[in-house]
Amino acid sequence: MILRAEWIKFRTVPTWTAGLAAAALLVVALGCLFASGSQMSCMEGTREVKCPAPPTNADGVAVEDKFTFVHRALTGDGSITARVGELDGTITYPPPNHDQIVSGIVPWSKAGLMVKDGTNQGADYAAVLLTGAHGVRMQHGFTHDQVAPDFASARAAWLRLTRAGEQITGFVSADGTTWQKIDTVRLKGLPATVRIGLFVTSPSGVTVNEQSQGGHTVQARFTQSTARFSQVTPAGGWTGTLVGHSDYRTGWQKTHPPGHTESGGVLTVAGAGDIAPQTHAEGLPVERVLTGVFAGLVPLIVVAVLCGTAEFRRRMIGTTLVAMPYPGRVSAAKAAVVGAASLVAGLAAVAVTLSVGLRMLGANDVIVLPVPWTTTLRIAVGTALLLALAGVFAYGMGSLLRRAVPAVVAVTALLVAPPILAVTSVLPPGLGVWLLRLTPGAAFAIQQGVPAYPQLSAPQTVFDGYFPLAPWAGLGVLGLYALVAVAAATWRLRRGAA
Repeated sequence: MILRAEWIKFRTVPTWTAGLAAAALLVVALGCLFASGSQMSCMEGTREVKCPAPPTNADGVAVEDKFTFVHRALTGDGSITARVGELDGTITYPPPNHDQIVSGIVPWSKAGLMVKDGTNQGADYAAVLLTGAHGVRMQHGFTHDQVAPDFASARAAWLRLTRAGEQITGFVSADGTTWQKIDTVRLKGLPATVRIGLFVTSPSGVTVNEQSQGGHTVQARFTQSTARFSQVTPAGGWTGTLVGHSDYRTGWQKTHPPGHTESGGVLTVAGAGDIAPQTHAEGLPVERVLTGVFAGLVPLIVVAVLCGTAEFRRRMIGTTLVAMPYPGRVSAAKAAVVGAASLVAGLAAVAVTLSVGLRMLGANDVIVLPVPWTTTLRIAVGTALLLALAGVFAYGMGSLLRRAVPAVVAVTALLVAPPILAVTSVLPPGLGVWLLRLTPGAAFAIQQGVPAYPQLSAPQTVFDGYFPLAPWAGLGVLGLYALVAVAAATWRLRRGAA
């Protein structure tokens, strides 16, 4: 009864329904405008070409899969063992003067043993490896990373991988006699015959330059690493493959090509690239087409605040409480109506924006980073829930303060301003992180499609679009604010009715 009455009140105010429609239209219009104006191209030598679509892993995540692989077939169960050491390499034109090619390795250069489902990019794998500065680790599926605690700073080590069906286990040893297990992982659907072998890769050397006005710029340069593998078991029968390498190479690579040589039972392998998830720098995150949400929140907040202040401004709240003498139920019903209306408008706006915007980006040859369908669903539904909770929060603040302008300013400052200020480098990074943890603006974490990964050399800060809280945790912060605002408004309403 109360819920129906509040819904009738809401839909019979033309400015409120128009305001919600305006919020939805802003999300759609700005998202499509962004998509229509976006362009992307790549260089192949001196020629501008369409960027290739990135490979994806078994979960549909965009990945980088580029390395030197010295391998042989393994049918059924088995293992590979080797001592990995003498990791060295080349970094081209590093700071401070950017005028030399120097010897050295980057922290996330990798050399080790791998089991891989073929040599195609994105094929599933598990590897145990030695890094330039992060010790011995076991990685698999491009996104999973496990450190060997006792070898966190090792510069050389004995490594072993064993296969038992779909189970791959990584081991490490200091002397080749006493072995420490790192982890056991499962590669679902692993065929009977796979490729096992040695690999080396080296990601770009990254320099982050802090800007005086806030934020940072990133410079990346080509690197290549070399490692020596000895006491390799099984031995012989190796085939070398440059996984993910195109025919085009840098001038330096033409005279120092990646690959492998073998002498006296020692294999020397040189490689460049990375085996890791793709980052925002390699393509456009799917959530970018929803940037219109920031603008759409403004009319939505105004409408929700007016729903909370209207009866106080017109001195009609007393009449409402006489007809329905249950302040708690009245307040809950108003919040539910605002939240439901905002949710419906949000779902419609997000559905149209994603479907139309992504088609526009595809037509403009823009690479949208692939993500699992569950991630896309979470972004879509989560964004609609963000709008719904924003409506409830704004209603609660309006009903609590009972004045429209202060309530609109407060909600906008708490919800819309923090993510804009943090991501646009207006605030120091530490302050931006805390604002995106403690304010309702944390809810925008629900839109983050590509999570931060510790095994990447690229910066992953709020300036780069990474939120400090997990997606649902961030949305939960806004939910908590909304609950507190409505509860406080209900408490004040009850005191006035008493």
